[in-house]
Amino acid sequence: MSPARRMAAALLLASGSLFCGQTAGLAQEVGVSENRILFGQSAAFTGPARELGRNMRLGIQAAFHEANARGGVHERRLELQSLDDAYEPEAAIRNTHQLIHQDKVFALIGAVGTPTSRASTPVAASAGVPYIAPFTGAAFLREEEWKNVINLRASYRQEIDTMVSHLTDKLGIDRIGVVYQDDSFGRDTYRSLRRSLGRRQLKPVSVGVYQRNTTAVKTPLLDLRAENPGAVILIGAYKPVASLIAWARHTRMNAVFMALSFVGSNALSEELGPAGVGVFVTQVVPPPTDTTYPITANYNRALWAFDSDATPGFVSFEGYLAGRLAIAALERCGRDVDRAGFLDSLRLSEPIDLDGFELRFGDSDNQGSDSVFLTRIGRDGYYHPIETLRIGVRP
Repeated sequence: MSPARRMAAALLLASGSLFCGQTAGLAQEVGVSENRILFGQSAAFTGPARELGRNMRLGIQAAFHEANARGGVHERRLELQSLDDAYEPEAAIRNTHQLIHQDKVFALIGAVGTPTSRASTPVAASAGVPYIAPFTGAAFLREEEWKNVINLRASYRQEIDTMVSHLTDKLGIDRIGVVYQDDSFGRDTYRSLRRSLGRRQLKPVSVGVYQRNTTAVKTPLLDLRAENPGAVILIGAYKPVASLIAWARHTRMNAVFMALSFVGSNALSEELGPAGVGVFVTQVVPPPTDTTYPITANYNRALWAFDSDATPGFVSFEGYLAGRLAIAALERCGRDVDRAGFLDSLRLSEPIDLDGFELRFGDSDNQGSDSVFLTRIGRDGYYHPIETLRIGVRP
């Protein structure tokens, strides 16, 4: 960050509202009233990816409930309006139009997926609506052109690099296969995998492809088995990924399986049962049950205060962090808040410390965290940390 930007950031922190409230004294910002601020979410609440949307919503709601129990943010309650897109781009476009133009939300938060985000971000951008913490590590969302997008998590490229590094450097496996979802999410991440392998003079030994929102994975499994890979990287949601691993185990395929964080860790473990033992998953938040981290202890308290029957998980933890990120920006804005100032309070700021989980943004850097945590399912059905890598090179 330049000296001028650092000075602006210091002034922002000192005043709490330097960039917010540009419209103070004029019309109230859309989605903001005297006693509430309304956020919108389009995500999958039905279909094979439904647990991802449900848990992102749960985490955001827990964060908002926590803030509201303290009197809200600058005396305004936070509310979330969620619409189901079933992980389909066309539905995401319709929902985004409705949330912006009919429901009149202040900002969008916690969208789920690359194809749905690719479809809805132009709608949000054209309306000047903040698009906060989508549940995707897609490279296109990290491009500088998206001035309204704020990413919380590490990118898929960083997750892929973590996988390839562990397989080749730690496990000594260089015969790596891949199965990916045949859409923008799968194809973009597959290209990241090819680049990561290419830097090691390697390439995928076998490739399987399946359609979004289906569990028809026997054909890609046969494609994988043809070359007998030592490890398989899985790029998809929990239903098809679990189905493929289960069939692979049933046919005695002896390979190491690794999945991206998007898979939905709790749902994957539940789907697999005993077949999940030894499966690796990269994560972009710390283990949610390890309360030695201040943020995880607070997440667990907030989750159970909102829903005493809820089970902690990586996805709802990410949702909670998304909610906390929005709250941090609103707190910096003060009572007078508008969309442009809300975004500037994140991009033109010093690091944001969410109880020990630090996020760093910049004028041309809309990704807060670079942390990737490698985990593996144990015999107890829980995820156990293998190592934490902090990737310094941005996509």
